[in-house]
Amino acid sequence: MVSLKGKGAMTEINLLARVFPTNLTKDGKTQYVDVQVDARDSRASGQTNLHLRSERVERDDNKPRWSYGVPYSTNQMAEIIKAAGPNREPIANKDGTQIGTVYGFKANVMPVTRGTGLVVNTKSVQPSDFEVDGDTLNNQFDSVRAAALMRAVQGRAPAAEQTGVAEQAKVNEPAIG
Repeated sequence: MVSLKGKGAMTEINLLARVFPTNLTKDGKTQYVDVQVDARDSRASGQTNLHLRSERVERDDNKPRWSYGVPYSTNQMAEIIKAAGPNREPIANKDGTQIGTVYGFKANVMPVTRGTGLVVNTKSVQPSDFEVDGDTLNNQFDSVRAAALMRAVQGRAPAAEQTGVAEQAKVNEPAIG
């Protein structure tokens, strides 16, 4: 999970929301969304995890998986999408079929009320300082990999953290929070 410390660290952050229709609850009232600090925002520098929430989850096959989804109501999602406006890009699978959308916006964040992580204050959303394009998500992964490599080279990252970052970088499909 991203680390935001210091005065003003949680205000007016450029964010990316990865939204997948498969992460909508059956009643259609809640969407689980992977929100990340945009790697181009100064607060992302040196971060080995840009997700507002990261939780390790054990699968049925006893292999770990990372869950990044935070629940947002349909009204909250409407505010995020409105703030992003045309600043969005489709997310495609290997076959080129659209499976989701990434939205760029700016907002304040705050700690979640239950569990760990941060959540977007949807009353503060506004347009992002950065344009979302076809390279945006790849830039996110590259930024995390570069920060992890730098920490490893400097000997500052515990082996478990390095492994977790590598596992997270491989995740390229939606996970329901």
